Parts: sequence; C-alpha cells; structure tokens
Amino acid sequence: MRILVCNDDGIDAPGLAMLEQVARRLTDDVWVVAPDGKRTAASGSITVARPLTMTRHGDKRYSCWGTPADCVVTAMTWLFEQDQKPDLVLSGVNDGRNVGEDLAYSGTLAIAREATFWNIPAIGFSRVKNPQISPGDEIWLSQLIGTVWAARDQWFAEGHWLSMNLPTTLPAPVRQPRIGRDKIARAADIVGTDGDVTTLIIPRGRAHHATDGDENDLIDKGYACINRLNWFGQKVLEDSLLEQLSV
Repeated sequence: MRILVCNDDGIDAPGLAMLEQVARRLTDDVWVVAPDGKRTAASGSITVARPLTMTRHGDKRYSCWGTPADCVVTAMTWLFEQDQKPDLVLSGVNDGRNVGEDLAYSGTLAIAREATFWNIPAIGFSRVKNPQISPGDEIWLSQLIGTVWAARDQWFAEGHWLSMNLPTTLPAPVRQPRIGRDKIARAADIVGTDGDVTTLIIPRGRAHHATDGDENDLIDKGYACINRLNWFGQKVLEDSLLEQLSV
C-alpha cells in the first residue's frame, strides 16, 4: 500500500509529522510532499506555466514552492510519473478545524479534492488549536484510518473524499455533523495608507459560531466529526427556468 501525505501548514508542521507517523503504522511505503511554508486558505489553486521548485528532504520527503494542491499535482506528474500511483492520500493534520465555508477555502481539503481528480481516495484531517497531545493519538488515528480504508467501497466514488475534524482529546467517538456556517475573513484591518494606496490585513480567527448538530457544536462536545464531500455539487435547474432562457 502506497500513501502520499501532504498538508497546507508546511513541511515542518507538527501536524504533518504526526500524520506521517500515523501513515507509517499502516505501510512502509509513505511519501511526503508539502509546501515549503504555510499556505493557509490557499484553496484548490494550482501553479501553471510558472517554475515550481521541489526540494528533497531525505528519503521520499519533498517540499514544494507552490500551493497545497500543487503538492498532489507534482507528485502525480513527476514523482510517480513512471511509477505506482498512491493508493491513498492523507492531508493534514491541519492546525485548526475546517468547518463551514472552510470546505471551499481550505488548502487541507483542497489536497483531498485534487486527489479525487486523479481518482485516488483521500482523507483530509483537521484538529482544534492547542489540542491535548498524547502518545496514544497516533495509534487511535492509524486504527481509524485502517477501518475507513477497509470500508472504502462504502464512501469512495468518483469525485468524493472525506473530511475529518478532530477534537481536543483523543480517542473520541465519531459522528457525522451537519455542515454549518462559520465565515472567516469578516473584517479588515487597515495597516497603512499612502495616497490612493491602502494596505489591509484580513486577520485570522473567528468566533466559531455553532448551532445544534453542526461541526463546531459536535467538535466542542468532544466528538470526531466526519463528512463525505464531493467537488461537483451540482443541483439540476428546473425545466421552467430553462424554458425561459430558451425564448
């Protein structure tokens, strides 16, 4: 079994190191490709028609100058071009939860989405800030992934992947939450003005708004939350509208 591990927090992130160790409990064929620095909220953007620098950091470990999704693209088009493709892509563990609108913004989840474009099963992992880390976390998470992998015929289909949000303490019971609303980037701080030029910073952080049964609600109650997502999200238009447009 070949596993590719990526993230959006960078090659030196603690969450990546944890997920790499988790993957090694499942197989000895683990590859790591991660950005060379933090790429929070990079979403699914990829770098085209510009140079991408890849740096080797030991056996089967590379950093990428580009975006989180670039890590998957470079792995598929370069590292594995003439070799066996990964059986599974693991993304994270993100430094902070990914809920609500993060499904669109998150680089962590964009990695999993990009993997589905290559028809590879993928799971994106995120965890609350400042969790209580214990040696048993890696054991529990590896067992969880093993169970999910064994049952992949129940969740993996074209364009589908899994998102898991982990609470402060593990092990934790697993629940499927309702996707809520928790908009980040609701304010701008003015840090400088120079004539017609204004410099802004969109600050990190938010209130973690929760309603009964959504991700924030269940995460705060100590549950590990799992959602099955897909990239197409199409809903068919009514024939009546199409008839109006065809006039």
